[in-house]
Amino acid sequence: MTRATAVRAVLAVAVLLASVVITLTMSPRLGLDLQGGTRIVLQAHDSDTVTADRETTDRTLEVLRQRIDSLGVSEPTLTRSGEDRIIVELPDVQDPRQAAEVIGRTAQLSFHAVEGPGTGKPETGEPPAGDSETEGTDGRKKPPASDTGPGDLTLPDEQGRSLALGPSRLSGAGVDDATAAFDAQGGAGWSVSLTFRKDAGQDWKKLTGEAACHPAGDDRRRVAIVLDEKVISSPQVDPSVGCRVGLPSGTTQITGSFSADEARDLALLIKGGALPVPVEIVEQRTVGPTLGAAAIEASAQAALIGAAATALFITVVYRLFGALAAVALGAYGVISYAALVALGVTLTLPGLAGFVLAIGMAVDANVLVFERAREECADRPKRSLRSALTTGFQKAWSAVADSNATTLIAAGLLFFLGSGPVKGFGVTLAIGVVASMFSALVIARALTEIAANRRFVSDYRGVNGIGRPGAVRAWLVRKDPRLFRRPLRWLVVSAALVAVAVAGIVVRGIDLGVEFTGGRLVEYSTSRPVDVETARDTLAAAGFKDAEVTTAGDGDLSVRTGKLDNDGEHALRSALAEEGGETKKVRDELIGPSLGDELRRNALIALGVAVAVQLAYLAVRFRWTFAVASVVAMVHDVILVVGAFAWLGRPVDGIFLAALLTVIGYSVNDSVVVFDRVRELWGANLKTPLDTIARRAVLQTVPRTVNTGMGALFILAALAVLGGDSLADFAIALLIGIVVGTWSSVFTAVPGALALERSAKAPPPPAPGRGKGTARGKTRTVRRDPLDNGARV
Repeated sequence: MTRATAVRAVLAVAVLLASVVITLTMSPRLGLDLQGGTRIVLQAHDSDTVTADRETTDRTLEVLRQRIDSLGVSEPTLTRSGEDRIIVELPDVQDPRQAAEVIGRTAQLSFHAVEGPGTGKPETGEPPAGDSETEGTDGRKKPPASDTGPGDLTLPDEQGRSLALGPSRLSGAGVDDATAAFDAQGGAGWSVSLTFRKDAGQDWKKLTGEAACHPAGDDRRRVAIVLDEKVISSPQVDPSVGCRVGLPSGTTQITGSFSADEARDLALLIKGGALPVPVEIVEQRTVGPTLGAAAIEASAQAALIGAAATALFITVVYRLFGALAAVALGAYGVISYAALVALGVTLTLPGLAGFVLAIGMAVDANVLVFERAREECADRPKRSLRSALTTGFQKAWSAVADSNATTLIAAGLLFFLGSGPVKGFGVTLAIGVVASMFSALVIARALTEIAANRRFVSDYRGVNGIGRPGAVRAWLVRKDPRLFRRPLRWLVVSAALVAVAVAGIVVRGIDLGVEFTGGRLVEYSTSRPVDVETARDTLAAAGFKDAEVTTAGDGDLSVRTGKLDNDGEHALRSALAEEGGETKKVRDELIGPSLGDELRRNALIALGVAVAVQLAYLAVRFRWTFAVASVVAMVHDVILVVGAFAWLGRPVDGIFLAALLTVIGYSVNDSVVVFDRVRELWGANLKTPLDTIARRAVLQTVPRTVNTGMGALFILAALAVLGGDSLADFAIALLIGIVVGTWSSVFTAVPGALALERSAKAPPPPAPGRGKGTARGKTRTVRRDPLDNGARV
């Protein structure tokens, strides 16, 4: 065993042990679409006096956090997205009506004079009719002339006693700061200090000065601070304050028997309510716990079946080395899962699909190396197995790096341009790419190098799996088909396929999901079977004439409507319950029209950026003709996948977009492998016609393309069969994409490059190893066999 092999083996064992420990001791962080719950996206809007920017959105978020805590939701999550959006995640909340009502109200903080004890029933949150106020630019609220009598509002104070409050004298927008502090020297304990803005401080001084005219202990000496029609504090004005004198802005303190948490909460409520920014619900998704559990179970079954089929396939094709690659594949699964858990990545439904898919794609690097090693053994039968394997790793490196780089580009685009759960797919795909590189170049290489040093493995080449060429390669070499004698005919075939796809888009149209059009999509399960026609008639009779009803899953009903609020959804569910008995909500998606337009626009931007970035990368790494041909093939694949979904009547939504961007990465991946071989062969055979070079490159890389595609196909077929509706569309889109991507990398990209090269003026690429600093005709340094000590006889 060489030192390099020993280092790889030690590194592999260390990483694998750490991954096992993480897997056994830490639990994954599940997204709401897997654990069940409600996700609400809020859009902050400018008010007349306040701009909805990063700071005001953060302060609004803190007020909303206090509101949600009052609902008793377990472990809610609130985060700001961008400058003016707030994402609220409520685990286990299946009926979001109360949460949406509480969240959707604008934070309103106001200061009132206490007119005395309340004589009537306290208000529960709605102001009395006719109570209107105007707000000045300095944050002061001016009561109308009619609001001058006592008892304008009756609310319970902190102890539940009713108070009759006068009209609002000051709004929260006039508060500059509120801080909690502990007075250790004076013994007053925790207090809250208030500072007001501009003229609002004069209003506060006037308000407290009027309250100070009443005797100590009188309710009228109190000032009520009200947030969202709830008294959060009603302190007495200190006896030392004189009548009509009041409290200056910078010296105001609210004291009492506060604990540290109570003082901080009060300061946060006062300060957080100081900027009442209106918010609008632009997205709301609810997933039942059974749907997430079923998706996890289906994905686990698909992963096990697909991984077992992939491992069996590469073992049959590559014998012993294939079995060792299967072991590395299992290690890859543990490492990538541990990385997801350790990094705290939220595992969403698309992310789970990405994790499963990456298992099938993880064998790509091993297949590239093994096919290269087979070529070395065929070209030089006398060389050692270890030497052929080492050369295979060296020559496959550029193709491995380029193909994984294009996949990482697609994953990055998914993360930065995707929305919601689709971002999780980009993260898991990127982690899967990095983990697959480690498993192939470190773990699999260490295992195969150790095996190659064994005499039995080296002598019996039918056992190791790379000592003899594969059956597919041998058949292709024997037949040697003239694929590109007339390359334009393949371009005509591709153009015809594109025409069929475009016809489907034009004739059938694209069924855009609710995510791109706006509206509401709800999936229900009923205790009694209800057919689609009955459900449609029932909803029409209940007033939902525009509702589109289809089947979903195992007898479930999917209802899609336009604008529908939470009360309307409750009425719709009640109407279905009359026919179907107990009706449970399995999934609920509400997308506002503005967000639908934005997501549709972002999807087009994502596709455009994907094309531009891939073109730029390929132009740097290859000739411009190769880059353009690869991008043309990629666009060809995108059109065919979209056209196929149009003909099949499948919905196009965010998960489909994730699949489409993955198809882009896969398509470019295949083209990169072919053009990498074309570049190598062309540089070494400058006098050979380019169409001959291209034919040889394709014949040499077809085994890799087929063997890699089979690994992904096993996984995707299992997902399509076992994944249910939630993952079936994703799997079908990728199945179509892999098939057309394999076709286009050979019969669209290569003929396109040949056609472009006829008019290109760029010189052929340099021969391998002949860089700019190597003079023509000089002897090239030959890399010595790692097992060759240089001795000769």
